[in-house]
Amino acid sequence: MQRHEAGHCAATALHLRLRLLGGALLVAHLLLVGWLTLRPLDVPWAAAANLTPFEGIRADLENGPVAAARRIGEGLALLAPLGVLLPLAGGSLAPSPLAAWSSLVRTAAAGVLVSIGIEMLQSSVPGRVVDVDSVLLNTAGVVLAHVAVVPAARARMRRTRAARAEASQGSTPRIARVGLGPWTDVLSAVPREY
Repeated sequence: MQRHEAGHCAATALHLRLRLLGGALLVAHLLLVGWLTLRPLDVPWAAAANLTPFEGIRADLENGPVAAARRIGEGLALLAPLGVLLPLAGGSLAPSPLAAWSSLVRTAAAGVLVSIGIEMLQSSVPGRVVDVDSVLLNTAGVVLAHVAVVPAARARMRRTRAARAEASQGSTPRIARVGLGPWTDVLSAVPREY
């Protein structure tokens, strides 16, 4: 029983360390995103705000595939780490299927809120303009990262946790088979009274 409790404590400590690491990486990533997106730009002119979905992406596609790939890639990559860091910082190792979907919805909602918050703050920064396509691309990046990484990582962590729990319990004791004792012949020869 003590081995099982020690294994459970070790698993809980590992889970706590992972959550703390996830929280620290989340804060570091958000600081980096804030620095990248909220610095004033020294530009001679700024484009008008884009409030029509996919209009900026269409314009980039007309400028060529390189410009479009760069813009779409930047939009997808900016907040994509949130798709992994948010569940790592506050998630469970073994959620039910309903909780796994709930985790995806919560993560996507957090991505939308962070992206909208950035766009709203950018409206007061010189050289920056509001772009609804950024919100769409950032949210898609968060969802894609979550779907690509989180289910596989949780499955691996559950397997590792189960293997550690099994190892901490040790092997099942085996009892050697005992042959018939010498008294069985004597007892079988005695007539029984009913």
